[in-house]
Amino acid sequence: MPKASDKSTVQSLAKGLRVLEAFTAERGEMKLAEVARASGLDNGSAFRFLNTLVRLGYLEKVADTRRFRLALKCLDLGFHAIARTELRELARPLLRGLVGEAIEAASIAVPDGAEIVYVERVQAGLARLGVDVRIGSRAPAYSTAVGQVILAQLPRDQQVAVLEARPRRKLTPATLTSLEALLKRLDAVKRNGFALADQENVSGLRVLAAPVIDADGVPVAGLSVAAPAFASTLTAFERSARTPVMVAARTLSKAIQAAGGVAAPARSPAFA
Repeated sequence: MPKASDKSTVQSLAKGLRVLEAFTAERGEMKLAEVARASGLDNGSAFRFLNTLVRLGYLEKVADTRRFRLALKCLDLGFHAIARTELRELARPLLRGLVGEAIEAASIAVPDGAEIVYVERVQAGLARLGVDVRIGSRAPAYSTAVGQVILAQLPRDQQVAVLEARPRRKLTPATLTSLEALLKRLDAVKRNGFALADQENVSGLRVLAAPVIDADGVPVAGLSVAAPAFASTLTAFERSARTPVMVAARTLSKAIQAAGGVAAPARSPAFA
């Protein structure tokens, strides 16, 4: 028997979106049976949804195979969601100014539930970083410097809600997963005004981040820089990155406040 809440939802649309969501960076191309399994549908339903989405231009068939993949039309939806024109345009020159010999990438990320989403990035030396972060890429808030610097600005109950919203697993040997340890880290980040992560989200990568605050004191984003761990010591990285990043984050915060705010980032209730 349908639940009361189901009366206001279109189940066929929800199933079609599950088919789209089944495609990930790891599952870029899939056959019918793989799509059905990943989306929790039977083969017949998956077949109809796949062909409908192909006709609408959101999926395409891979030539000479029985595989499907996302079509470029999906980018339209994604870019509309992450455009945040004011934030990106204001941030871009600041990010360019941060990238140099000691810093190989600079990014802006916004909160989305228990994750952060990268909405702008300037990079150099990608091969040395050994990580492919693009606009639209996501990462857990708990394991990233940029996520921690955003969380540190929130009240304790919201911090706990976000940290408990998804399982916390060790992505590297240095990842903090204990709630107590993470809350202690957030307190230190709040005091210091920046977050420093030493290979906590990606092995071999160091990141330093500072918060971007709107006129109401709400953390709308985090500004971060990254460098390979082998390039220098942690102390040297912090010394070279801390002041430029904090100045850039404050500059961006003032610009956003002067402009009257930016398009609000996607948020779960925990970030509301």
